[in-house]
Amino acid sequence: MAKITRKPIPRKAAVPKKQAKAAVAKPNSKPAKKSASAKKSLKAMKPWTPAEIHEVFSRFRTANPEPKGELEHINPFTLLVAVVLSAQATDAGVNKATRALFEVADTPQKMLDLGEERLRDYIKTIGLYRTKAKNVIALSAKVLSEFGGEVPRTRAEIESLPGAGRKTANVVLNMAFGEHTMAVDTHVFRVGNRTGLAPGKTPLEVELGLEKVIPAEFMLHAHHWLILHGRYTCLARKPRCEVCLINDLCRWPEKTV
Repeated sequence: MAKITRKPIPRKAAVPKKQAKAAVAKPNSKPAKKSASAKKSLKAMKPWTPAEIHEVFSRFRTANPEPKGELEHINPFTLLVAVVLSAQATDAGVNKATRALFEVADTPQKMLDLGEERLRDYIKTIGLYRTKAKNVIALSAKVLSEFGGEVPRTRAEIESLPGAGRKTANVVLNMAFGEHTMAVDTHVFRVGNRTGLAPGKTPLEVELGLEKVIPAEFMLHAHHWLILHGRYTCLARKPRCEVCLINDLCRWPEKTV
């Protein structure tokens, strides 16, 4: 019987440890570089001058001298309720539900008399309506028991109410009581960062940054101008730079004009 000879299988050349690590690390190198580049561009963004900021808000004021919030309300209490209901919901969606609600419950006592179960029926088209109904009934009870049926006029007191946070307090203080507060929602947060007016990693950072740079003469309406600008012009996905009132001053490196 003929003897079968098998050819030896060639072994793969050994890869040095350093080279192997480099090969493994290579796929992740591009994203890291991009992230570093993005951070660098944000840091390199030229700060706005006081004259430029004054010009921006002068243009907003000329275009819309008396901007109004889009949440429909009758009094400070219904404003408070509307803002609490607007969390993770659109103003239009909240208005659709509250028009009928506020006809029957426009005070804390009437809201308590309505009760949580019936309140749910009015607001069931709004996201998280069960939790929000519970909060509205609880805050109504607290406004009655601790604040004599009147919406409190300090940020800390408003924030103590169930379902109300810093943004809620800022909206109520500004719209109901004329305080110079800056409510930062998703639109204001985007505009503050994208334009370079007040870059920040958190809503609070943006809020404090805007309060620091916006002249007092504009602060009463500033948050409404910024909200409306973000909602209708400085859109999240496709900003309408071609019709933007401040496109010549905006610091965004990717603007289309």
